[in-house]
Amino acid sequence: MAAARKRTQSGFEDVIDGKTKIFKDSGEKIHIAALILARGGSKGIPLKNIKVLAGVPLIGWVLRAAVDSKQFDSVWVSTDHDDIEKVAKAWGAQVHRRSPEVSKDSSSSLDTIQEFARLNPEVNVICHIQATSPCLHPFHLKEALELITNQGFTSVFAVARQHQFRWQEVKKGGSVATKPLNLDPSNRPRRQDWDGELCENGSFYIHTRATIEEGLQGGKWAYYEMLPEYSVDIDVDIDWPVAEQRVLRFGYFGLDKPEVVCLLLCNISGCLTDGRVLISVSGEEMISVNTRDTMGIRMLQREGVEVILISSSEDLTKALADKLSQRTGCEVRQLGKDIQGEAKAMMDDRDLDWKEVAYMGNDAPDVDCLNLAGLSAVPRDAPVVAINAAKYSCHNVAGLGAVREFSEHILLLKKKAKS
Repeated sequence: MAAARKRTQSGFEDVIDGKTKIFKDSGEKIHIAALILARGGSKGIPLKNIKVLAGVPLIGWVLRAAVDSKQFDSVWVSTDHDDIEKVAKAWGAQVHRRSPEVSKDSSSSLDTIQEFARLNPEVNVICHIQATSPCLHPFHLKEALELITNQGFTSVFAVARQHQFRWQEVKKGGSVATKPLNLDPSNRPRRQDWDGELCENGSFYIHTRATIEEGLQGGKWAYYEMLPEYSVDIDVDIDWPVAEQRVLRFGYFGLDKPEVVCLLLCNISGCLTDGRVLISVSGEEMISVNTRDTMGIRMLQREGVEVILISSSEDLTKALADKLSQRTGCEVRQLGKDIQGEAKAMMDDRDLDWKEVAYMGNDAPDVDCLNLAGLSAVPRDAPVVAINAAKYSCHNVAGLGAVREFSEHILLLKKKAKS
């Protein structure tokens, strides 16, 4: 049953269970689809669309924003690659397997969008979202779509404002002098006195079916301005570290507020250590712990996060456990086969629920806890079954900075939640 009805230029809209449904005056529902193009043959960065950025596959950032916006009747990924298809489905998208004709290096985005439109005749409006825009938020999509559904525009594209003076290019060896394109050099404006220019930032393009069928010619166009901090586009490797810092600060992390973690449960073997146990001739057992990781633990402790190191009795002798506890200042718990049950008992003792707990694991026995925890992570060298369950995948491998990396991630989100 509709909770609210609003009149629009194209008909009317109902809000049903928090999701907007658009209807024509005839009563026929308008189908709005989100479409992310993700070809497997990226030349700049191999399989760029599913490369992990700040713990999430690149395409996952825009898929999360599209799904959580509740504006789309369907969310699609168009791809020609099996691995991209698996990631897309894991993040809640349907998959359009594009044909070889639109999977070539020479194929344009329009070719693929037109093919998708032909194969899905029920779709009336297509929002083409770029996978390389990880700072996209649901509110961007909602506000931009209202230009189509409420104001009658047939095409909307995202822009960002830039304050850059442009000059005409002179080809190498040319004798022609350059000239300014958007300024008077004798009267250079101050930044605060100049509105700047609106440039496409590539985040998304929204079109009605008719506009797509006509090759994006004509129609009634509008732009949607995004703030510069949300305008991130990744084309080459050098963009990656910059984008990673930007997305950690301005990215969209989901409908829930970032969790304030009070407790970290961290596996010793395969997380804090690389999983090896060294045995001397005399039978003495030894493990190696990286000082970067122990520093990460201390950083958490200073911010009021309790850290408990966990292991099975087979992985660690009591003598090693006592020594490790002494060195890190953490309680060391040796757990049995029911890891989830014992973790829940520790939480109950502290009056915590899973949203307040971070969990770092590395294999199949950890999957349940990785899924339940408010924050969870695995080292880079964890098996696929654990990676798929975790909310964050570390760049570092076990025993070589993975715990430090996850500690910094926890503290960043803790700071963001408090702000």
